[in-house]
Amino acid sequence: MSHADEPIRWFHSAGALARDGWESVVDDSLPGWEHTGLHVARLDPSAPLTLPGAAVERLVVPLAGWVEATVVDPGGEQTVHALAGRHSVFDGPSDVLYVTSGSVLELRGSGRVAVASSPTAEQFPTRLVTSAETPVELRGAGTSSRQVHNFGTPDALDAARFIVCEVITPAGNWSSYPPHKHDEHVDGHESRLEEIYYFEATPTRGAAASIDADAAFGLFSTSSSPAGEIAIDAQVRTGDIALVPFGYHGPAVAAPGYDLYYLNVMAGPDPERAWRITDDPRHTWVRGEWDGQSIDARLPYTTEGTHR
Repeated sequence: MSHADEPIRWFHSAGALARDGWESVVDDSLPGWEHTGLHVARLDPSAPLTLPGAAVERLVVPLAGWVEATVVDPGGEQTVHALAGRHSVFDGPSDVLYVTSGSVLELRGSGRVAVASSPTAEQFPTRLVTSAETPVELRGAGTSSRQVHNFGTPDALDAARFIVCEVITPAGNWSSYPPHKHDEHVDGHESRLEEIYYFEATPTRGAAASIDADAAFGLFSTSSSPAGEIAIDAQVRTGDIALVPFGYHGPAVAAPGYDLYYLNVMAGPDPERAWRITDDPRHTWVRGEWDGQSIDARLPYTTEGTHR
């Protein structure tokens, strides 16, 4: 089978997409990918990373530690933004920075950072969204309880195309559930959005310090829809990335003993920036089971302090 005939890969283990000093790079150089992007890196205070000016909007999300972002906008004005970070992605929301299309972005800091992106020439003002401003949603109930940080959703952030949020799923719980899709345009009911899942996993809160953090894992699944064939059934660990161009996706399951995190980046060709989904009709009944159940008492996970 020639390279051109090889099936497109929708799941990538940590490090498989490393490029140009970044641990992972997702962009339109990947086959079948068009509307969203992601850069992930470990920062060094003495060796900044730079993303050149381009027709893309960006959102800087500290994963661990602190970040200082220098932005040179299309008019040549330079601003410096200090983002108060967090110990880890499991310690509540962090400051995030929206960066207008066409800007040069330089990052320095201590820890790890993700930069979500989407191609657009439309310009919205660069804006710091503090952790205190971030809407924190507790979604689902019972063992489907999860925590969502909606810092890059239409209600929280003015942007051109992308929708960005992050989800914490406590050990033993299910999220991205029931399985759902957003791969066709149905006015008022469903929007077309390709989606990136970037994962991290860790021993759950209160676990013994002797537990091997590298053993932490969750599970993630996708299945086909009329829009296309896709099948991911994977153990997911810190740094792994799943690409969902179409199809039903979920559940994302935190294995007992391990908490699961994922960063979602969504965008698509529809003119309206909106997240509208259709459940897998075989499983949508599960939502009714949440009636009368309480949110998992372990939530919300909150920050243990600003780290800089």
